[in-house]
Amino acid sequence: MISPTNTDIELRLLMEAIYLKYSHDFRNYSGASQKRRVLYALGQLNCATISALQERVLHEPTMFMQLLQYLTIPVSEMFRDPEFFLALRQQAVPLLRTYASLKIWVAGCSTGEEVYSLAILLKEEGLLERSMIYATDINPQSLEKAKRGVFPVDSVRRYTQSYQKAGGKRAFSDYYTAAYDAALFDRSLCENVTFADHSLATDSVFAETHLICCRNVLIYFNKTLQDRALGLFHESLCHRGFLGLGAKESIDFSAYSTRFETLAKPERLFRKL
Repeated sequence: MISPTNTDIELRLLMEAIYLKYSHDFRNYSGASQKRRVLYALGQLNCATISALQERVLHEPTMFMQLLQYLTIPVSEMFRDPEFFLALRQQAVPLLRTYASLKIWVAGCSTGEEVYSLAILLKEEGLLERSMIYATDINPQSLEKAKRGVFPVDSVRRYTQSYQKAGGKRAFSDYYTAAYDAALFDRSLCENVTFADHSLATDSVFAETHLICCRNVLIYFNKTLQDRALGLFHESLCHRGFLGLGAKESIDFSAYSTRFETLAKPERLFRKL
């Protein structure tokens, strides 16, 4: 048995302290990724060791909020992996149209790019007005940014190409107003969006849903937490509901591998059995 290093011990104690003090549970996040982010945060937060960071986190709530920005990686893109959105249009939307109303959950929504992408797709398919979208994350700063719907113009130029590859039916510029170096997205896109705090590590299901998108989140979890999240999704989805994961994520070898059928394997689109 390999003995843990001092860094490994300090890291484990930090995550336990965060859980006990703030009820945020990072204990089952991927170890290598977590260590890399915390070690990077040390330099940014002027702490010599993880133990020194732990002391400040315990006694300075503002320090925990700063650390949270490094632990959650609030980075996303609109229409990321456009093939997924194209598969969603072609294979899920025709069936979603059969419902009188839709409930959709974007789990781990980060700063909102996925939410606005999905809202645009639903609008173009005539489904947005009868959809309720729950956009959840554990980072309150990310949620506030998502609510604002303001993104850098340079990024929006890149998003335009992804939108077109995703089967976009209009000019992408129809959905935002550009001023200076920012683009404000049409407020009507999030009229039916509820932004809320929710942890896949500690919280339970809050609604029955027809579609869940949780893309590029599970890659940061260990297998135990991945299975917990997939369990929440399975419980939340209605009979034959849809699940979308990220390009590097899979339900293979999970406890729920036989609970979903694959609709589009390369695009990571699944349907509950």
